[in-house]
Amino acid sequence: MADSSKKMQIVFASAECAPFVKTGGLGDVAGSLPAALVRAGAEVIVMVPKYATIKDEYKAQMEHFSDFYVSLGWRNEYCGLEKLEHDGVTYMFIDNERYFARDYPYGFFDDGERFAFFSKAITESLQHLPAGFECDILHCNDWQTALAPVFLREFYQGLPLYDRVKTVFSIHNVAFQGQFSDTVMEDILGVAHIPAAASQLRCDACSINYMLGALRYADAITTVSPTYANEIQTPEFGEGLDGVLRERSYALQGILNGIDVAGFDPATDKRIAANYTVEDRSGKAVCKAKLQEELGLEVRDDRPLMVMVTRLTRQKGMDLVMYALDRILAGGVQVAVLGTGDRDYEDGLRYFQDKYPGTMAARIEFDPALSQRMYAAADMFLMPSKFEPCGLSQIIAMRYGTLPIVRETGGLKDTVIPYNEFTGEGTGFSFTNFNGDEMGDAVFRAARLFWDNRDAWNQLVTQAMSQDFSWTRSADKYLDLYFFMHPEIERPAAVVDEPEAVAEPVAAEEPKTEEKPVEAAPVKAEPEVKVEVTPEPEPEVKTAAKPAAKKTATRKTTAMKTTTTKAAASKAATASKAATASKATAAKATTTRKRTTAAAKKAAEAEVVPEVKAEIAEAKPAAKATATKAAPKAATKPAVKVKEAAAEPKAKAAVEAKPTAKTTTRKRATTTAKKSTTKAAAAKAEAKPAAVKEEPKPEAKPKPAPKTAPKATAKAEPKVEPAKEPPVSPAAATEKKAPSKKTSVRKATATRKRR
Repeated sequence: MADSSKKMQIVFASAECAPFVKTGGLGDVAGSLPAALVRAGAEVIVMVPKYATIKDEYKAQMEHFSDFYVSLGWRNEYCGLEKLEHDGVTYMFIDNERYFARDYPYGFFDDGERFAFFSKAITESLQHLPAGFECDILHCNDWQTALAPVFLREFYQGLPLYDRVKTVFSIHNVAFQGQFSDTVMEDILGVAHIPAAASQLRCDACSINYMLGALRYADAITTVSPTYANEIQTPEFGEGLDGVLRERSYALQGILNGIDVAGFDPATDKRIAANYTVEDRSGKAVCKAKLQEELGLEVRDDRPLMVMVTRLTRQKGMDLVMYALDRILAGGVQVAVLGTGDRDYEDGLRYFQDKYPGTMAARIEFDPALSQRMYAAADMFLMPSKFEPCGLSQIIAMRYGTLPIVRETGGLKDTVIPYNEFTGEGTGFSFTNFNGDEMGDAVFRAARLFWDNRDAWNQLVTQAMSQDFSWTRSADKYLDLYFFMHPEIERPAAVVDEPEAVAEPVAAEEPKTEEKPVEAAPVKAEPEVKVEVTPEPEPEVKTAAKPAAKKTATRKTTAMKTTTTKAAASKAATASKAATASKATAAKATTTRKRTTAAAKKAAEAEVVPEVKAEIAEAKPAAKATATKAAPKAATKPAVKVKEAAAEPKAKAAVEAKPTAKTTTRKRATTTAKKSTTKAAAAKAEAKPAAVKEEPKPEAKPKPAPKTAPKATAKAEPKVEPAKEPPVSPAAATEKKAPSKKTSVRKATATRKRR
C-alpha cells in the first residue's frame, strides 16, 4: 500500500557543487538537479566536502549541525556537518580540515584516502540527519563517492535505519575511475578481510578501482545521456569497465542533463554587453562587436565568429583543432579560444594568434565572466570531442543563439540536431568521425550558410534558442527511477503535473486526437442513413440486417478514408448490406412508380437488361453511390477505390440476392425501366444532387426530411445513378458484368421469356 503522507527523501552526494565549488560539469549537475527535485516534490539533502576554496560569504551562512567520528581502516577521523539552506535545498558540508582545507578540490597524492573518508562520512552521516529525514535514496556521483554503496552494503546493511536505503550511482565521465594501489584496501578501507568486497574492488593484481566497486554494489546505475550509456558498454568507450557495464546493463540507463535556464538567460544575464531574446536578437550583434574589440579581433559583422570554451585536452578534440585551424583561419572564419590544459595545445594556440592577428584570439586562462560574453557574442561554438558523456557547453551555446559544431558522440549527438538544408530542420552542425578534415568541412558548411543564406541561418538560430533544456524533464526521469525503487511511496500530484507542463512541446500530437472524432462523426452519420431507409419498406428483413449494416458502414467509411478497401470478410458483410439497401430502394421505386404503362416497361427492358446488374449493384450501398456520383466529375482516387470495391462485392450481392430475385425481378425490372424512361426527369433531378455530389457526407442531412416527401428522396437517389451510369456503363458495365456473368445470363433469359 502506497504511503501518501511520506515524501521521497534523497541524499545527493557529490565532490563538487555549484555555486560553492565547481571544476566541471559535475558541479553544474549537483547545483541544479537537487533544486529541480525539490520543485518536483521531493526532499533533498546535498552532501559536499567543506573545501577551503568555498567563498567566505557561504561559510558565514553555515551552521554547525552535528559532529562524530568516522572509522577509516585503523584510524578514527573527525567529521563535522555544517548545514546551509540555499534556494530551497539543504546542503550538508562534510568538515575535516586535514583532508579538505586545501587550495584545490582534488589532484593530490592522498586523493584515495581523502575520498574514501568522504564516502565513509556520507554513509555514517545518514544517522545524523535532521529529525524526520529518513534517507530513501542515496545518489552518488563519480568515483569520489563510489565507495559509499560498498561501505553501506558491507558495514551498515542490516541496521534498521539503512534497510530502506537504495543506492544510485551516476557516471559523469567513465575515464576518471579512481584507481589506487591495493594497499589501501586494508590500511584505509578496511575491507581486505571481506573476500567479496576485496574481489569486487580489484581491477588487476596490484590495484583497486573505486568506480568498479560502485558499478558492482549500486542498486541502479545512470549516466548523463542515452547515447553515452550505450557507448560505455563498448571497448572503445568503456575504459576497461565495458564488461561489467554489459553485465549490469539491465540496471543502467542514460538520463540527459539539463542546464539552469534562469542562470543562462540572454534576456536577463548581467554579465553580457547587451541583453536579447529569441524575438529580438539585436543585442547579440552588440555583444559580438564588443567581444571582437575586447579580444583584439577585427570588428566585422560579415565574418562568422567561432569560439571554444574548453579544457585544452585531447578528449576535447584539440588534436583536430590544431590540425584544421590553419585552414579555418585562412578561410575567413574568426576564432577565439578560452581555457587551460596541456602545454602543447596552449603553445599551439598562441602560435596561431601570432600568425593571424585580428582573426585569432587565445585566452589561456579560466574566466567564467569572459566565457559568458563569448557564448553570447559568437556565431558558432566548436566542440569536436573525442568522447563527451553529456556536455553542457553546446546546450548553453544554443541557449544564447550560438550554433554548435559538434562531433556525433555521447550527449553531443543527443542534444544537437544536425542542419538539413532540404527541410531546414536542425539546431547546429555535426560530423561523425574523429577526423580533422571532417571537422573542417563542418565548420565551412556552417560558414557558407552564414555567408550565403542569412535567412536560413537566422531560422536555425531561432530553432536552437527555442529548445527546452531545463532540468525539469531530467528531474522527472530521475524521480521515475526513485519511485520505481520505492513503490511503497506514493508519488505526489505535483510531480505528475510537471511532466504535463514539460510535455507542452509535444502539442503536435493533439491535432491527431482531434482528427479521430472528425472521422468518427461521418461514421456515425452513415449508419443513421441506413436506419432511416430501413423503417419504410420491410421492417422484418431490415431489423435482422441492421447490426451488420451499422458495423460494416463504420468499417467501410474509415477504410476508404485511410487506405484501400478492407479484407474479404468486410466485403461479404458489405454485400449483405448492399442487398438490403437495394430492397429498400426497389420497394420505394415500385410503390411510387407503378403508374407507368406496361408498354414503357417492355420498351425499356430491352435496353436496360444488360445494365440491370450494374445499376442494382451500385444502387445498393448508399455511401458508395454518392462516392461514384462524384467520381465522373472529380475523378478522385477515393472514387476509383469505391468502384473497385463495388465491382467485387457485386457478384456476391447478386448471389445472395438470388432467393429473393424470383419474387422481386419484375419489381427491379420495373424500377430500372422507369429509371431509363424518365432520364429527362433525372437530368432535372441532377440540380438537386449537385450539392450532394460535392459533399457526399451530408447525405445524412437531406434524408431526415424526406418523411414529408418520400418521393423526392426515392427519386433523388436512384435517378442520379442511371443518369450518370449510361455514359460510363458501356465500358464499366462490361467490367462489372465479368464477376457475375452466369447470374446476368439467367436473369436476361428470364426477362426474355416474360416478354
